[in-house]
Amino acid sequence: MNPADGTGPMDVDALLDDPARRVVVCCGAGGVGKTTTAAALGLRAAERGRRAVVITVDPARRLAQSMGLGSLGNTPCRVPLPEGTPGGLHAMMLDMKRTFDQVVEEHADPDRARQIMDNPFYETLSTSFSGTQEYMAMERLGQLRESGEWDLIVVDTPPSRSALDFLDAPERLGRFLDGKLMRFLTAPAGSGPLRFLGAGVGMVTSMVGKLVGAQFLNDLRSFTSAFEAVFGGFQERAERTYRLLQDPGTAFVVVAAPEPDAMREAAFFVRRLASDGMPLAGLVLNRTHPLPDGPAARLGPEEAERAAQTLAGTGEHPVAEAALRLHAARARTRGRELLLRERLLTAHPCVRVSEVAALAGDVHGLTGLRRVGDRLAGAGPSGEGPADGTG
Repeated sequence: MNPADGTGPMDVDALLDDPARRVVVCCGAGGVGKTTTAAALGLRAAERGRRAVVITVDPARRLAQSMGLGSLGNTPCRVPLPEGTPGGLHAMMLDMKRTFDQVVEEHADPDRARQIMDNPFYETLSTSFSGTQEYMAMERLGQLRESGEWDLIVVDTPPSRSALDFLDAPERLGRFLDGKLMRFLTAPAGSGPLRFLGAGVGMVTSMVGKLVGAQFLNDLRSFTSAFEAVFGGFQERAERTYRLLQDPGTAFVVVAAPEPDAMREAAFFVRRLASDGMPLAGLVLNRTHPLPDGPAARLGPEEAERAAQTLAGTGEHPVAEAALRLHAARARTRGRELLLRERLLTAHPCVRVSEVAALAGDVHGLTGLRRVGDRLAGAGPSGEGPADGTG
């Protein structure tokens, strides 16, 4: 059963406790709280008895900070938990270059691997080519899943321009490496189908060489010739990991802040997940401003403003006047948030929502993450949640 079937709040504890659930992917626009959400989910899963690992690709290293660790690397690091915790927690931060190197070393003999990694074009591809970070995040997820060491893997997706880059990057990188232009530029002039073009090929490659530089073209040729032997392995692994994302054992959690751009991105991602047949657990609406319980919560912003103006005219009760004005401002903010939420749920009525109120400050250490986890699961008091603004 898809966790998003039906309506109502997202049952975070049921999601984390399900033994069939092996991967949770936190996705959404940048700056909406994905990193904090992923870390809080991992900690809550560990405290409920699961062996969890959280993987982040956040270059700001916020995951390490939120877990009270000095730093994280490409190998999962154990997070110290209180004695008696039934599960365990590890965390890691993606090292894009090291992950790429490991894949090359796995699919090529030592001489060919050295030839590939010494090539200047490989250096560019493995460190700064668009889509490589997302591709390697998928690769690392596949490696962790195949190890069988973890009950649950929680993924904090890259802070990309678009959250969809995480899904599209493997195919985009594969198309580039296997593209017709790449093969045309790197094929020997007298080989394959190009032999029928004769001297024309030499003229074209000469022109290209003048544009990009002869040395660059030579590096590209050398890289493609060496990389061709391992490219099939890359493609096969990317396709396998993509199928893993569609597996019922995977769940996507879309994280959004109650802001127009973030909610549009969330709605776009919900549509994309549905079209690709990927299981959506629900939406975390982060840093909201619910009104406090009690009779005052029923007072609308206009009523509160009128009451404040009345008190101002008397010159008495300045504290009550200030409180009414604060309530009016918060009620307006809450009204905008509810409108944005309603728009998304009107378009996607089956999406379950976990709403998490804003904290007064940043989240630091396991205590802060535990509080966030409580609020994600609806187990804590209203009015607090991950307000740290981490991506």
